[in-house]
Amino acid sequence: MNKITIAIDGFSSTGKSTVAKQLAKHLGYIYVDSGAMYRAVTWFAMQNNFIDESHFHTQALTSKLSSIAISFKFNPELGFSEVYLNGINVEKDIRTLEVSSFVSQVAKVSEVRKQLVKQQHELGKNKGIVMDGRDIGTVVFPDAELKIFMTASAETRANRRYQELLSKGEDVSFKDVLHNVQERDFIDSNRKDSPLKKADDAIEIDNSNLSLDEQFNKILQLVETKLKENN
Repeated sequence: MNKITIAIDGFSSTGKSTVAKQLAKHLGYIYVDSGAMYRAVTWFAMQNNFIDESHFHTQALTSKLSSIAISFKFNPELGFSEVYLNGINVEKDIRTLEVSSFVSQVAKVSEVRKQLVKQQHELGKNKGIVMDGRDIGTVVFPDAELKIFMTASAETRANRRYQELLSKGEDVSFKDVLHNVQERDFIDSNRKDSPLKKADDAIEIDNSNLSLDEQFNKILQLVETKLKENN
């Protein structure tokens, strides 16, 4: 059976990664969380004092991009691939609200995007891949056989993110999480380089009122249709 490329884009906290992991596992495809790649670069910038609430030394960060190696290693106990930055597991480090507060600023830097898109192209050259992010269907894989654009209300997404952070023991308020979601939406949609937008041929799915199973089955039907078309 011919393999296809599946591009899943959408706003933050729409569950892109969750359904992408489910699809990859079900299909035996490679899963790549492109957002985690930007989070890893953001974590690198934070660790090197290139960014905080008062400044962002973009030139300092871009001068170090060649020394940033991001990889994904499958963890059989967890059932998904974890993110490694220069050989170090940073999966938990990159999922904090603090990283979330800076990632959109880092992601809009052209040099950062070019470097990561180059890596993403390499990962997907043989198809059989599910990748989620903000510009997968528009920039990274414009010829993907299936493009999904996921959305939900800001309040719904903030509540999901809030519950996730609480479950990890983070001390956060819903107000701060909602503000972060709204701020990221604005930055992601209005940046000059590869802004978040729905590809013309993408299928939009509002999952505000869908369970995880309903969401997965709905998208799996779309995948199965595309696979039949490509045989």
